[in-house]
Amino acid sequence: MKNQPGIQLDEMFEVTYESWMNVQRTKSKGERKRRLTDISNHAEKMFLAQVWWPSFGHFANLNAEFAVRDFKDGWRYLDFAFITEGYKICIEVDGYGTLLKDLDRYQFADQLIRQNHLVVDGWIVMRFSYDDVKDKPRRCQQILQQLFGRLSNMNSARLSPSEKAIYDLACANDSPITPSLTASKLGIHRKTAARHLHTLIEKGLLIPFAKESTRIVRYQVTSPDFRALNL
Repeated sequence: MKNQPGIQLDEMFEVTYESWMNVQRTKSKGERKRRLTDISNHAEKMFLAQVWWPSFGHFANLNAEFAVRDFKDGWRYLDFAFITEGYKICIEVDGYGTLLKDLDRYQFADQLIRQNHLVVDGWIVMRFSYDDVKDKPRRCQQILQQLFGRLSNMNSARLSPSEKAIYDLACANDSPITPSLTASKLGIHRKTAARHLHTLIEKGLLIPFAKESTRIVRYQVTSPDFRALNL
């Protein structure tokens, strides 16, 4: 996809975005695949470039055009769904014309019912206007960071003492940690450290990556902006 007006991209974002979108298309089928392939996603890409990427620097656990069952037994598609252990977040980017001017009364009511059903089904719903994403991205970043900070605090109640110690180590370390480093610092077996690291990935608190020159997997906190949180 070519860079679009109003979207400021850095090279790392563009490479990661294209790789992530290719995975999204490969995993999808039917209407979702068509939406990911054929429909212009200018607003959604702007959100990722100006709000999500500066806040988190990765797309782990984020899904585009995520399909959910409709209360009428059909399907609805969320702009983005962030899903990890314990919670699921729906993120919508709304253009003023699409949301209000182009909707009749029935469609407007249907939009509200749709959101209500998501909430009843356990979704946290976040909605951002296209104008705010374009003109006030820092405000949108702060809202997301506040939400994830609060959810991280909620997650702390579900961490075992070993998991909390490993997460604290990852937050305090200047560079990503490895199972061997974790085992050495905490005095536990390497396989035990690896198991806890995997659990923290499932809980959305760590993300794994490997350098091309080595097979060693390293782990870092989901967002550096949250390292100061008291988890």
